[in-house]
Amino acid sequence: MDGVIVDSNPVHRQAWAAFNRRFGLETTEEMLRRMYGKRNDQIVRDFFGEGLTPEEVARRGAAKEQLYRDMVKDRIEEILVPGVRQFLERHRDVPKALATNGEEANVDFLLDRAGLRPYFRAVVNGQQVRHPKPHPEIYQRAAGLLGVDPANCIVFEDSDSGVEAARAAGMRIVLLCTTHGNLPGASLSVDNFLSRELSTWLLAQGRSV
Repeated sequence: MDGVIVDSNPVHRQAWAAFNRRFGLETTEEMLRRMYGKRNDQIVRDFFGEGLTPEEVARRGAAKEQLYRDMVKDRIEEILVPGVRQFLERHRDVPKALATNGEEANVDFLLDRAGLRPYFRAVVNGQQVRHPKPHPEIYQRAAGLLGVDPANCIVFEDSDSGVEAARAAGMRIVLLCTTHGNLPGASLSVDNFLSRELSTWLLAQGRSV
């Protein structure tokens, strides 16, 4: 979701920096780089240490995500990754799942606010798996819900933890260069869904399946 459907990481960076200041914590660039592709409980413990109770970790994560949603609520169309809506419509009949380490509230917010929910036959968020990315569980579960062999799945990712998870699940990977310029392990790297190279590559995959 983040960095693939919606180019939200710049806003997440702003939200984490503002949230952390509530606790007197100044957010460094290195901290922000570490948060890409991670589940909120991992990020909160990374930023604030392992001494927090699970309840406090959940509270802080939820409060930060509310701040994020407040920041983007009137900007959804503006921050959608270019071409994603047209891409989803063009491939409406292809079974698709959304698999994200993100919070359920953020998933519902984006899918409903942007009107994208009908395009996905399955949705798996970070709270529905025991092991978040880079573990492959979330992609394995998504493939199972679609009834598709993992080897016949193509994952669109932007983060190193997501690429690692998809590789471990035995899936092909298209890297959206919204967060990183390039990552090893991807079969194809594109700027966004308007890429002609993406269309050509997908046609070739269809012929090879």
